[in-house]
Amino acid sequence: MASNCAHQLLILYFFLSMTFSRGIQVVLVNHCTQSIWPGVQGTGGQPTPNLGGFHMGPMKEAFFDVPFGWSGRVWARQGCFFDTYGNGTCQTGDCSGQLHCNGLGATPPATMVEMAFGTQNSSLNYYDVSLVDGFNIPVLMSPIGGQLGCRVAGCEADLNVCCPSRFEVKSSDGKVVGCMSACLALHTDKYCCTGQYSSPEKCKPTLFSHLFKSICPRAYSFAFDHRTSLNMCKATRYLITFCPPTR
Repeated sequence: MASNCAHQLLILYFFLSMTFSRGIQVVLVNHCTQSIWPGVQGTGGQPTPNLGGFHMGPMKEAFFDVPFGWSGRVWARQGCFFDTYGNGTCQTGDCSGQLHCNGLGATPPATMVEMAFGTQNSSLNYYDVSLVDGFNIPVLMSPIGGQLGCRVAGCEADLNVCCPSRFEVKSSDGKVVGCMSACLALHTDKYCCTGQYSSPEKCKPTLFSHLFKSICPRAYSFAFDHRTSLNMCKATRYLITFCPPTR
């Protein structure tokens, strides 16, 4: 068993260390103890790879390739059940009850990985992990290679265990499976950074965003949380890890 595990890790290392020059490659790893169903959405008119959604068992890897200049979002759906036609439902992160999201976004709460890649010869790649749409599972995004200073984005803590009771999303058996954002739970301009609070000057951190930021300092806690949450890099390959091992 140990020899087989070492062999698999060697294959994964070789896979991750390969050069990729035709665009950007995004590698997904599921370290969760349960299956997840990643959702992928191209934004700004960009195509959606892999039909926008698929199944990943525990400790499985997957990847998709996108062209330079691509932008989009990735998130994990959990507690999903789909029939043979790809119709069903998920406890969190659902995209209108479809296995293949095909351009549809997530129903919050969902921990959101966001990225906007530059062109081949110019511009940096921008990426972040956001709690603005709430939280369902821990996730990290990190460059594979890249220049000195390329940082890891993410929230590796389980916010569900410290979610305010008013923000909790529970499964049918009473387990907390998601934590709503203050905007989703309270529906006010102050917490949603809308209306008179729609500018960086007016939209400031709140008690709830401070709570999430203290636990996940590398993730967006509110709409204008750019300084410590938006990352830049020139790598051509990135790793997204769901339920990353905690240190």
